[in-house]
Amino acid sequence: MNSHPDIKPKNPYFSSGPCRKRPGYNVADLDITVLGRSHRSTLGKHVLKRSINDTAELLGIPDDYKVGIVPASDTGAVEMVLWSMLGTRPIDVCSWESFGAAWYDDITEQLQLNANHITANYGELPDLTQTNPYHDIVFTWNGTSSGVKVSNGDWIAADREGLTICDATSAVFAMELPWDKLDVITFSWQKVIGGEGAHGVVVLSPRAIERLESYTPNWPLPKIFRMTKNGRLIEGIFEGATINTPSMLCVSDYQDALNWFRSAGGITSAVQTSNASLKEIEAFVNERDWIQFLARDPVTRSNTSVCLTLSLNVDQVNELVELLQSENVAYDIGSYRDAPPGLRIWCGATVSTEDVRALLPWIEWGYHQVTMKN
Repeated sequence: MNSHPDIKPKNPYFSSGPCRKRPGYNVADLDITVLGRSHRSTLGKHVLKRSINDTAELLGIPDDYKVGIVPASDTGAVEMVLWSMLGTRPIDVCSWESFGAAWYDDITEQLQLNANHITANYGELPDLTQTNPYHDIVFTWNGTSSGVKVSNGDWIAADREGLTICDATSAVFAMELPWDKLDVITFSWQKVIGGEGAHGVVVLSPRAIERLESYTPNWPLPKIFRMTKNGRLIEGIFEGATINTPSMLCVSDYQDALNWFRSAGGITSAVQTSNASLKEIEAFVNERDWIQFLARDPVTRSNTSVCLTLSLNVDQVNELVELLQSENVAYDIGSYRDAPPGLRIWCGATVSTEDVRALLPWIEWGYHQVTMKN
């Protein structure tokens, strides 16, 4: 294949975070009325509360759960939960890629708590039935760097005594989540619907709130981790009074993304779009022997962070990634730095299936260019 394909993706942005902005996005369209105003003003809190309410509505979060905007993206959200809630029960940590492994390291090395590590190699899902319903369970729903997801919550006991703490940052808005099986859910809005970075979201069940109000950790908590005061939940965090000063421009950008998400058909449409993109890649891979999914089991294959391996060495993969970028076909599609070398194609709700379809012949062209050269 010496001649390259004729059709390029209309938008070459396939990064897994920050992710592509919504179709038709224009920063000039943002409602910036709140810019220059205090986030604690009546207007500021109203804008924050609207984003919280719309998040809960669009995701179908139960009415008795609390949704709050917190600092430091999904990482900050996860760590404030680990520091605030763990230590009163045994802990199971499930990991199969870099981020889950990072939470295990935080728990065992930073908090110095004992934890049972239920793990698997990149591309595989560990046996989640090994978890104990008496324990607190920490896991990612979707392995962003491995392309392996949890397919359902059947393995989580309805009568569990411990909390389920789920990092769902690459799943929320593109996968249906069993909210009743999850006690703490964290994510960043810079993933599936293409918001800006630096802010996280934490969702708490009544059981999680009970833990916060009944348990005080033995270690000091930084101010940005504190969700209680005098043994009671700080309700303001979940009503628009954030722990620290947020970027109201980022909040306005998030509201724009939420408005688009609603107009585009909500969670049902977003899941369909993401799954359709995955099916395009599956059909392409199934017909070629030089490219494979890192996640071999279709049941646990991510429909957002689609990870692929190729019959190339590390240098050749890097060359392919650079070639596609130089052709303005695909930006930022190299695998995560800790993952096996390969490609990672983001297929969140803002990425059109048409663009994914247009990208695939270019990957084949680039592969042949690299292999002929070497």
